[in-house]
Amino acid sequence: MRIKNRQGKKSPHSARYTEAAKLVDRDENLELTAALAKVKQTATAKFPETVDLAVRLGIDPRKGDQNVRGITNLPHGTGKSRNVAVLAKGDLATQAEQAGAETVGAEDLIAKIQAGFRDFDVLLATEEMAPQIGKIGRILGPRTPNKRNGTVTNNIGTAVAEIKQATRVEYRADKAGVVHIPIGKVTFPDEHLIENFRAGLGALIKAKPSGAKGKYVETVTLSSTMGPGVSVDPASASKLSS
Repeated sequence: MRIKNRQGKKSPHSARYTEAAKLVDRDENLELTAALAKVKQTATAKFPETVDLAVRLGIDPRKGDQNVRGITNLPHGTGKSRNVAVLAKGDLATQAEQAGAETVGAEDLIAKIQAGFRDFDVLLATEEMAPQIGKIGRILGPRTPNKRNGTVTNNIGTAVAEIKQATRVEYRADKAGVVHIPIGKVTFPDEHLIENFRAGLGALIKAKPSGAKGKYVETVTLSSTMGPGVSVDPASASKLSS
């Protein structure tokens, strides 16, 4: 149910979200443990919501040398397995299958994608198949495999296993300089969420572009899938992740 504001217009948020938001002081930066407690308190959906880490970075995303993107591994995973497809041949194709990839192929898989196949969350490719990726680049857009984010690799068995176990996450700053990383479910123990938080934020700190000047980690926010954002003190969070 949507509620109306004083002008009679419908609120973009549900009544449940609005009630949960009343429990959060938007002007208060909490320590990590207190922030996680608040996120769990305000996660009232009937399914185990994902905990999202959102970090606003002191970068200019319009400049190529300040583009922050990459992959990192979370020690306790995100709690969500993904459907993996792999472009590979021979022994590497066998490794991908043994690691649990749902779809494995070479030119036949490229043709299948060109014909409309999209039944995968992540597409990986071996270096042998890399020259043919251009055939589907325009079709897949940001889902296209590339070396920079680790989706073009000959270490294909490990890559598939990390994705299937949901330990590998990809991150990328958006046009506003904000990076979102899922760090688990609200049902995770606090210790697991804290360790995943440290891994995620630590990866962003290590990825700081040389061209970024001034304060790098500007804001840190945690939220559940359906809940309001909870601000984390950026200074203490950065120290925790160093």
